[in-house]
Order: sequence, then C-alpha cells, then structure tokens
Amino acid sequence: MSWEGPEGSSGQVAYDRLILTAGSVNKLLPIPGITDYAHGFRTMAEAMYLRDHIIRQLELAAVAADPTEREARCTFVVVGAGYTGTEVTAQCQLMTTKLAKRLPGLAGQRIRWILADQAPRVLSQLDERLSNTATRVLRRRGVEVLPGESVVKAGDGFVQMSTGENVPTRSLIWCVGVRADPLVDGINLKTDRGRLVVDEYTAVPGTPDIYACGDCAAVPDLTQPGQVCGMTAQHAERQGKRVARNVAASLGKGSAKPYKHRDLGFLVDLGGFAAAANPLHVPLAGPVANAITRAYHLLAMSGNRARVFTDWALSATAAEETTSLALISAESVPLDVNNPTILNPAPDRPRHLPP
Repeated sequence: MSWEGPEGSSGQVAYDRLILTAGSVNKLLPIPGITDYAHGFRTMAEAMYLRDHIIRQLELAAVAADPTEREARCTFVVVGAGYTGTEVTAQCQLMTTKLAKRLPGLAGQRIRWILADQAPRVLSQLDERLSNTATRVLRRRGVEVLPGESVVKAGDGFVQMSTGENVPTRSLIWCVGVRADPLVDGINLKTDRGRLVVDEYTAVPGTPDIYACGDCAAVPDLTQPGQVCGMTAQHAERQGKRVARNVAASLGKGSAKPYKHRDLGFLVDLGGFAAAANPLHVPLAGPVANAITRAYHLLAMSGNRARVFTDWALSATAAEETTSLALISAESVPLDVNNPTILNPAPDRPRHLPP
C-alpha cells in the first residue's frame, strides 16, 4: 500500500489487515459563493474557528460607525436544520445574546439569527413532536426559522435567499450535512452513494483483508433491512469496536460478529435548560429532556467526565467566557477540502478562495 504524509513524505507499507476509517467532509451543493464565504461546523477546528469568528463579529459591530455594517455583523445565517444546524443555532444564539449585553456599543442592536432548510420543518428526520418542540424554543428566542427556504447565492457581505431576499451578513454557517472523505473516490472498490460498500461484519466484499467503518463506510443497518447506518458518531464509535474484534477474529482470536445497533431514541440539546428528546421513544422536552441529554453525553464520553460535568455546572452558575482566542486561522478550515488554498483572508472577513 502506498501512502503520503501531510508534509509531503511518502512511501509504501505492507499489511496483514487494512482498516479504512477516513471519515467524512462537508457536503457541498452547487451554490455560487458557498466555498468562498461559508463556514463549516464538522471538526473541532471548525468549531473553534466559528466560535472565535462569531465573537469577533460582535466585537467589531460594537465599534462600527456604519449602521449597515453593524447590522451585517450582527446577522448570522445557518443553512441546514438537522441535528447540527439546530444545535449550532440554539447554542450560539444564547452565546451572542449574553455577549451583546456586555458590549455597550450593541445596546438596542438586534442580534439576528436565521435557520433555513429546504425541508418542510426543523429536524425533519425526527418525530414531528420533537421538531415542533425545537421550533417553538428557537422562535421564542427570536430565531427566524425558515422551513422550505435556503440560500441560493453567497457574496461579499450578503447571502441571497430562495425567496429573493438579500440578507446582509458576514456569517454564513454551513450545516447541510457530510459526505464520505474524497479518499474513497480514489480507491478501486465498490461504493454506495460515495461510501465504501461493506458487509455486516464491516469487511469489504471480495477483499477479506480490508475493513471499513464510520462515515466512509456503508455498513448495513440490520435493524432496517435494505438501509445502511447513518453517518453519526454513535454508529462510528460502536463500529470501531466491532471491526477491532472482527479483525482479531480473522487472525484467530475470538469469532466475528455482525454489527447491529438499535437506536433507543434521539437527543437534541437546545442550550440552557432546553432540549428535545425521545428516550425509549417517549417524547420529552424542557429540563427533563435536557438532563437526560446531558447524562447520555457524559456516559458516551471516553474520559474527562468529571471535568465536563464541572464545566457545565460552572457555566450554569457563572458568566460564560466569551474571549476570542484566535487559535485557528481561516486557512486551516476550508469548507472544500479539495481546494484548501486561501488567498490572504482578512481577519474580520469571510475567507476568499480562488475561482
């Protein structure tokens, strides 16, 4: 197998078993300007960059003399109302509301959040009651929830909605979804909608020495015949454990078992004490749903549970830290990983990619 390192090194290595876990990248749509101006929210680096970007926009808005500029910097457009887009909107809207109160220059200024999706409702893949709960919470906070709408063009300082409205903004947040890493395209193996085809044992058919799991693999969902597992961290983590055991079995230790996981419900953290959940398919909302959501997240963590719990407790009782650290540059988080070259991005503006 040939390999190439991140700094230009390359070579070849022999293997007994190969496990492909390349993961996923942002799902892109053929919308003009998206790769030039949108910010993703998929990796830790993207999350850190986006947090700093949002804080920076409010800080710059607070000292802006031009009301039009101030309005644009205080407007945030999120595209994609699935899990990620809904939670990003909910959490960041709370953060900007708190920060704006601490910036005298934003007294009386509207902090506008827009959540748009072509789907007919928020969280369209979930039970309608959960969708309605999330929509009610967001709208109560002033978020403009726009089902059936999306962005058709992104430009320098604005986005154009499918209704024809031009929204002045410096923050277009892309949460449409993910696709398998482009690495999969360069491998001479069968794919299913961009993901490597594997059997229920996570092995690539016809190549017994190669396995794949996670977002880059189309692992059959044995609880829903004919379907494949979703591209979620919950499946990826469990599949990783299963593929490790199956590889060991292929080398003579233990026996191989198929991957099978039945979802027990869905959890959506809406910030503060709000949440929507249906553990064991019982729809819940409010503080009870939030407590269950956080308890599940704590149990799912591989470590640092005590520290995370302490952080949550402090955040609930003390002022949130909203310092921009500027640790991640725009060059480090291109929306399009196939075209990562950035041309001189200004620190207070969306990055600009070459045409």
